Amino acid sequence: MHPLAIPPEIIARVEARCGRAHPFEDLDPRRTAFVVIDMQVGFMDPAISHACCPMAERIVPAVNRLAAAVRETGGGVFWIKNTHDASCDSEWTVMQRMVTPAARARRNAAMTEGAPGHALWPALDVQPGDETVLKRRFSAFIQGSSDLTQRLRARGFDTVLIGGTVTNVCCESSARDAMMLDFRTVMVADCNAANSDAEHNASLASFWNIFGDVMTTDHVIERLRAGVSAKAAA
Repeated sequence: MHPLAIPPEIIARVEARCGRAHPFEDLDPRRTAFVVIDMQVGFMDPAISHACCPMAERIVPAVNRLAAAVRETGGGVFWIKNTHDASCDSEWTVMQRMVTPAARARRNAAMTEGAPGHALWPALDVQPGDETVLKRRFSAFIQGSSDLTQRLRARGFDTVLIGGTVTNVCCESSARDAMMLDFRTVMVADCNAANSDAEHNASLASFWNIFGDVMTTDHVIERLRAGVSAKAAA
């Protein structure tokens, strides 16, 4: 996994603004959802991937561990699947035109629903009570991408933990938009994967600086369990 290396001045700014380094450390497990972005074969198998992220396979154990803890403490797990369909051709033409025809064809083939690349990575511990959501933009929260926001609100979730790949593209885009839509948002450092340590840490630093919180899997699980204990004592 990527080593976490956030510049001290970023943490100092957060502490000065929020009064503490972790503004969302007080987790209510029953109002917390783990949103896992794009952990699909098409981003992880170099044989069919249009944008393979080798680090993504290495975060699978942490993703599974956090998903289990979220379920056990009363939260929800949402598996987000990047998806290409006809609306992408007509409503997101800018992205389609930013790549070569060959690259566009490879991406669309990998990300079309029912294609091998569209499937979730088989080592992920997906459980019957989890939800799977199709998204059609980098961000899962932006208008026209998915119905994730409505699903989260229907179940009473106001806090989202973001994991998946790629840290600085779909994960950060989703995390920023979640905060803009009034969700308390945490990017889980070792549940995110990028193509380099530098990109990963730059993304987390930028997000933590202004938009939300960054914690490790161990930290999140400790706070979820503390939330259970607090509710039991109340």
